[in-house]
Amino acid sequence: MGYNDAEDIKNDDLKYLNLLSLRYPTIDEAATEIINLQAILNLPKGTEHFLTDMHGENEPFDHVLRNASGVIKGEIERIWGNSLSSSDKKSLATLIYYPKRKIELILSREENIEDWYKITLYRLIEICRSFSSKYTRSKVRKAMPKNFTYILDELLNTDIKKADKCEYYKEIINTIISIDRAKEFIIAISNLIQRLAIDRLHIIGDIFDRGPGADKIMDIVLDYHAVDIQWGNHDILWMGAASGSDVCIANALRICARYCNLDTAEDAYGINILPLATFAMEFYKSDGCAQFMPKTCCEGEYDGKELRLIAQMHKAITIIQFKLEYQIIKRHPEFQMDDRLLLDKIDFESHTIELSGKRYPLADKEFPTVDPKDPYALTREESELLEKLRFSFTKSEKLQKHIRFLLSKGGLYLICNSNLLFHGCIPMDDDGNFRKFQFNGGEYSGRKYLDYLDMQVKKGFFNGRNTQERQDGLDLMWYLWCGSHSPLFGKDKMATFETYFIKDRACCRENKDPYYRYREEEAVCRGILSEFGLDPDTSHIINGHVPVETKNGENPIKANGKLISIDGGFSKSYQRVTGIAGYTLISDSYGLMLVSHEPFKSTEAAIEEETDIHSSNEVLERAESRIMVKDTDVGADIQSQIKELRELLSAYKKGLIKEQIKSSSTAS
Repeated sequence: MGYNDAEDIKNDDLKYLNLLSLRYPTIDEAATEIINLQAILNLPKGTEHFLTDMHGENEPFDHVLRNASGVIKGEIERIWGNSLSSSDKKSLATLIYYPKRKIELILSREENIEDWYKITLYRLIEICRSFSSKYTRSKVRKAMPKNFTYILDELLNTDIKKADKCEYYKEIINTIISIDRAKEFIIAISNLIQRLAIDRLHIIGDIFDRGPGADKIMDIVLDYHAVDIQWGNHDILWMGAASGSDVCIANALRICARYCNLDTAEDAYGINILPLATFAMEFYKSDGCAQFMPKTCCEGEYDGKELRLIAQMHKAITIIQFKLEYQIIKRHPEFQMDDRLLLDKIDFESHTIELSGKRYPLADKEFPTVDPKDPYALTREESELLEKLRFSFTKSEKLQKHIRFLLSKGGLYLICNSNLLFHGCIPMDDDGNFRKFQFNGGEYSGRKYLDYLDMQVKKGFFNGRNTQERQDGLDLMWYLWCGSHSPLFGKDKMATFETYFIKDRACCRENKDPYYRYREEEAVCRGILSEFGLDPDTSHIINGHVPVETKNGENPIKANGKLISIDGGFSKSYQRVTGIAGYTLISDSYGLMLVSHEPFKSTEAAIEEETDIHSSNEVLERAESRIMVKDTDVGADIQSQIKELRELLSAYKKGLIKEQIKSSSTAS
């Protein structure tokens, strides 16, 4: 858009400016918005936090958001330093993290509660003022709870150093206490501090998996003020299951059983697993299912009889999974996954299997639902079971709500503020070139490949009719979960059968995509950034999925700083590999900082004992000059809005568009 006189204007431009004038109907309103937006451009950029691979560990995830990965504690230290005791600083931090529960404890112990209220309110206002300083007054006001908006706005923006304002300020504090609203006010301002400490949250995949609280994580992010999610392979599995993919349902339940996490399906999402239990008890009643006993995380939670039932369910759904995978692999030869069809390679008489020319004894010899003559055929009972499970998954209101949120706020990758975010990999061949894939007559690689898969996933979920397009979308969700060189899985195979049935661990080896070798090279990472339209000199790749073996000396910073791998082991099962308990990457107006976390004890300990996650900070990149809003993607959008508003202003002044000025009688 752009013109110098009436003859230069295009019809489409005029139509757009007329639409814009509905929002800004006068010169004054358009000019005021230009001034406002121009001022916003010169504020410091908001703080972004990047987290990945929670794998259902909701408690440490929740705590890291509450303490802003140690940022709140750091700000308390910066403001008060040695003027506050360490115990006072710990108490203040804990109050901010868990205001509702912490204040109940304090009320039961504190003798002079009015003095405590007064001191605490002053401190909370001071720290809230510090965090609010990088935002516009309007944005802070919108973040405030409605019942305290006026009071908070006054307290945060009153200069108490001026004598005529000091008494006014004190009287507000005294009145809050005297009318018994201090407790509610403390909760409100503590939540506001948490809100202002993180301007935007990026989750780089794998909310779901073996941990007990994937649904609780989803509840948190569902209400979060600004969040985006790059799907992980475990997320896409549950997305496929919620969409009605039988094979994704089988895989999801198999993992739940394997890690004693059936509560996620049954209690969190209301999935009726009784049909699976009944089926397993009938067909595997004489089978010890030793290879399918759940992992040791179940110790002390279940008795022997319950563990055996879980093992029977585990085996039953695993065999069904193998049969269902056959159907997809045969439907899609382009997946190139025939090597995953192993039931027909079993010699049921000798109880052996031949793989790559070598014969192996089977660790488990019982296959009561497998017909040796037609090993991939589902029995009538298995088909009936799948119908019941599919109904439960597709009709679970909570699961559908969570998955729709993943689809609306998520994707396979995101480009944001010169960062390229994706969970797994950009598939490559052995020469370091983008691997080429054939789907539906088209060839895809690099960014084009991820765009195609992203679109197909959404078709699989939102296309309610039983069409070929919908089926292809559902099948691709399964492929993204475990397919050879899927960008989310990133390996040549998922050796599920070998893990359960062959004791030779060499058969279970899963080779990583060549991407993981080449991502160490700066030239390759620069090439990936260019592929996605980013400037390689100023941009970064931010990756999850593969735990960084910190304890063995692996550096999360790769390719001369072009790539940052931030899977530090939120999941307890990976902490023996990483040696830490998760990373947070923080991008603020001063640059990039990587925060490594130590294991989280518990929410109860955090509240009652005031234990915090101990975090270590490493500055990765220091900006030469402070990064402002004008330097961000949001800034680019604002500058575009300013340009359009200036053109509207010009159109008003030239008479091309008339102001809609209300008369005084109408206004009254």
